[in-house]
Amino acid sequence: QVQLVESGGGLVQAGGSLRLSCAASGRTFSPYAMGWFRQAPGKERDFVAAISWGGRSTSYADSVKGRFTISRDYAKNTVYLQMNSLKPEDTAVYYCGARVRPGSNWSWEDYNYWGQGTQVTVSS
Repeated sequence: QVQLVESGGGLVQAGGSLRLSCAASGRTFSPYAMGWFRQAPGKERDFVAAISWGGRSTSYADSVKGRFTISRDYAKNTVYLQMNSLKPEDTAVYYCGARVRPGSNWSWEDYNYWGQGTQVTVSS
């Protein structure tokens, strides 16, 4: 079993920055990919960014390209999401996911493990 724990959310003004962390623990951890998704009230869970665990491949939603950066630290089994130039529309609960089987980085249904989520609120 894999446990994912997110941290780093909070309240920030528009234009500010936050860095989210997702630490994985449990059995030997070697996923295909790690991803960040977000869900605003009344909306579906949307893809934000993903990174392949074994390589350097990253992907981003168009809405965050150029502002967000995903990275990972093998030694710490941790994935990060650096969020810059935040906008009020980035407000959501952010979830970290791990995909341990072949599938799509962009589909939340293909992820097998999830963290509890961390709230990000961007004020205007």
